[in-house]
Parts: sequence; C-alpha cells; structure tokens
Amino acid sequence: MRNFRHMIKEQTPLYIFVAVLFLVGVVFGALIVSALTMDQQQELADYLGNFFVMVDQNGLPAAPESFWSIAGLHLKWIGLIWILGLSVIGLPGILILDFLKGVLIGFTVGCLVSQYSWHGLLFALVSVAPHNMVVIPVILICSASAIAFSLLMIRSRVIARRPLHVGRPFAMYTLLSFIMALLILGVSSFETWVTPSMMKWVTPALVQNATEVNGQ
Repeated sequence: MRNFRHMIKEQTPLYIFVAVLFLVGVVFGALIVSALTMDQQQELADYLGNFFVMVDQNGLPAAPESFWSIAGLHLKWIGLIWILGLSVIGLPGILILDFLKGVLIGFTVGCLVSQYSWHGLLFALVSVAPHNMVVIPVILICSASAIAFSLLMIRSRVIARRPLHVGRPFAMYTLLSFIMALLILGVSSFETWVTPSMMKWVTPALVQNATEVNGQ
C-alpha cells in the first residue's frame, strides 16, 4: 500500500497532464457540435428522437449480455492503454486515447444540450455522468501509470548507460491496471442495471419536448 501511495505521489504531474488533455478533448468535442451543418443537426435530432421514443416505450435491456458488452468496451480501453504503456512507441497512442475519450464525452453532452436544452443536460446527468465519474478517473490513472512506465522503458533502453531493473515497476503497473479493471466491472454493473432505469425516468420529458418542437 505504501508503494502505491509513493507511486501515485511521484506520478502527480502526469495525472494533471492527462486530466488537462482530457478536458481539452471535452471542449473540442463540444465545439464540434456547433460546427455541424443544419442537415447534420437534423439527422442527429431525428436519431436522438427515435432513441428516446424507444427508451420511453420499451426501455433498455438489462441483461447479462448487455453487462459484458458494456464491461468489454471499458476493459478493451484499459487493456489497450496497458499494452501501449509497455512500448516506447505507444506513448503517443495513450495521449490520443485520453483526448479521444474527452472528445466523445464532450460531443455527447454537447449534442444533448444543443438539441434539448436543460432536458438534455438532465438526461446527460443520469445517463453519461454517473458511471463516467468512475470510468474517467480509472482511465486517467491507467494512462498516467502507462506513461510513467513507458518513460521508464525509454530511460532504460535509450538514456541509461546500463539497463534498469523494470521487473518491480512492471508488477506494480500491471497490478494497478488489474485493480482498475475490477473497478470497471463494478461500475459496468451500475451502468447495466441502474442507468437504464434512470434514463427511462427522464425520457418522457425529452419525448414531449421533441414533439412540441416538431409541432411548431
């Protein structure tokens, strides 16, 4: 436990860096929404409207298949970061993934708010925010650890006059990634069985809002 605290303290600048990179991605994703053409905005509005009608009428399936689909998506993200951290050339890929995650969230929330105003913000708070309050820190922690290990590999192979011992750092890096993966399984359970109920609670207001807009 002391080793983990020491490792996290050493990697604090990396946590700040990946967090800022993620926030830049969020802002960029939100700006993309305002750059969409009228036709693209209309297509997006039609898609969201159909989706909300489906959720309002039928709900979303809360089944083991959905759980493994959701968990698998998050675990692939963490696994890819872990793999990229093992190689020197994977360092830029980690940064791209962090930025891309921010873009996806910024674009999603931006679309909901632009189309449905505060109703869209409410939907984002129940559908996007809850699980991402855990997923995002997990991804940022994994990213910072991957960057730190990648930099260690660079020092070991390129800068250091003699090879550094990377066995212990590799074990700590892998153990941390495994713990984060366990957290992802827990939050995936919430996203599978709790989030659909929260979404169904909000969607009637969104369907009514879309109907009023189309009726004008």
